[in-house]
This record gives sequence, C-alpha cells and structure tokens, in this order.
Amino acid sequence: MARLKRFKPPKVSTVIGQGTVITGDVEFSGGLHLDGVIKGRVNGDGDSRSTLTVSEQGQVEGDVRVENLILNGVVTGDVYAAERAELAANARVNGTVYYRLLEMAMGAEVNGKLVHTEEQEPRQLGYDGDRGGEEADSPAG
Repeated sequence: MARLKRFKPPKVSTVIGQGTVITGDVEFSGGLHLDGVIKGRVNGDGDSRSTLTVSEQGQVEGDVRVENLILNGVVTGDVYAAERAELAANARVNGTVYYRLLEMAMGAEVNGKLVHTEEQEPRQLGYDGDRGGEEADSPAG
C-alpha cells in the first residue's frame, strides 16, 4: 500500500496576532499564521507553496485561496486549497471547500459543500491557427 509523504509546511514568515483586525484583502507568500481576524479575501502566492495556518482564535471573513490550509479556527467564505486542506477539531467553515487532498479531524465542521478537484490546466480559449480558409463547422457548398 502506497504511503503519502508527511506534509511539511513552509516556514512562517508572517504572524497576525490575537487582538489584531485587518479590514481588506491580504496577499502573502510562504507561511502566514493567523491568531487575529481578517475581514477580506486571503490570497496566497501559488509559486511559494503558500500555507495559511488559522489558530483556534483566528478568523477569516472572506474567501481563502491558498496552496495549503491548516485550519483550527473559523472561515466564513469559500476555501480554495489547491493542494491540501487540514481541518482540525475546532475548524469551522461556513462555505464551500475546494481541495485536492483533505484531512478532517473529528469535530471539524463544514457548513457548505466539500468539492474534490484535481490539479488541471486552467481552461482557456485558444487559437488553433489558420485552417486554410475552411470553416470546420460549415457544410461544404
């Protein structure tokens, strides 16, 4: 049976302490540890293995978009964890959780949907190049 390697979060480079309230969107790279409150979206830089750790006192009122989430507090909004979402015993999510890998402890609560997503190329409209003046969908006339 294959065994997954244990997840090692990046070093915490930013701490938002208990009693601190930030109103507005927060963008970060690396590791962010939250003991306070963020009223706005939280976006992690996808190239930095961004990891948001929300302690039992921490709270986010807005959508969260990160590579990895370790949650033991409250998120009111949708969560987009491109890689991994760990919901500890005191975790509360009021919204939809989009994840690739999910670890959920007994007692964690999600008031919304859990949606498994695989890492995919983003859907984009593309240009195929010149087809020599022929229209692929039109009948020959």
